[in-house]
Amino acid sequence: MGFDVVGVGASCVDHVCRLPVFPAAGGAHAKLRMLAQSRSSGGQTATALATCASLGLRPAYLGAIGDDDDGRRVRRELLERGVNVEHVTVSASPTATATILLDATGDRIVLWYREPGLCYPPDRLPVEVITSARVVHVDDVDEPAAIAAARIASQAGIPVTCDIDHVTPATAELLPLISHPVFAESVPTALTGESDPERALRRLRRVHPGRLVVTLGERGAMALEGDMLAHMPAFSVSVVDSTGAGDVFRGAYIRALVEAWPLADSLRYANAAAAVSCTKAGAMGGVPTAAEVEALLASRV
Repeated sequence: MGFDVVGVGASCVDHVCRLPVFPAAGGAHAKLRMLAQSRSSGGQTATALATCASLGLRPAYLGAIGDDDDGRRVRRELLERGVNVEHVTVSASPTATATILLDATGDRIVLWYREPGLCYPPDRLPVEVITSARVVHVDDVDEPAAIAAARIASQAGIPVTCDIDHVTPATAELLPLISHPVFAESVPTALTGESDPERALRRLRRVHPGRLVVTLGERGAMALEGDMLAHMPAFSVSVVDSTGAGDVFRGAYIRALVEAWPLADSLRYANAAAAVSCTKAGAMGGVPTAAEVEALLASRV
């Protein structure tokens, strides 16, 4: 049996620290008492796939975890959420971690660590699993595996989405293999030198023919399909924790892609899913149900 989406990339365990304000060196905020702390599973691709499962898709995760308690935790939670983890690779390196600082507004600072040895060997990627997918999703954390998986999917004519969070020397090799890029807000500017999102997307159009999407946080999302630009505002909600909102956006966007929805509907649905996630704590903890997304959409007609 094939999968609706196969994801190759990051998972981690988050240590979430809730603070009254963000710290600042050399002053009154150089030492702060945390209001609360917790641990939860997260990671770009893992959270996107958990979202896909919650929204009714059949996802599989191809990623590297450590042979440790954190790795077992991530694997267990993905499995419980309906994500196939049969082809996860277990590494001698520890599972990746992130320390997430949250202030009273729900804004965050993320400090993450992943040992270089924690990677999915590209030559061990299960080709038959990748080519069974309707969509393949990659991120820019484990780049050699992402490039190899995207190349396999591209050659098989399978749509490829991505979570490109920052520009690296490997981005130039990865991007042409992505049929439906989804960029973090800073990336189109870093690639083109254009600070305005629309100008940046139109400049990227010169080198990439696919539908180009950029997430804009509280300003929603923007996309360029052919020469048609679409900007979909974000939904206004009371933010508890914005961790994982971009990953949830991508998971919901993948559902829309699998079901071949029009661009405007895809962006609106993904924005709604991301908004719901911000009303909950944690990355995977914030993953919405399909009913929650539909309820928000219905309330804002």
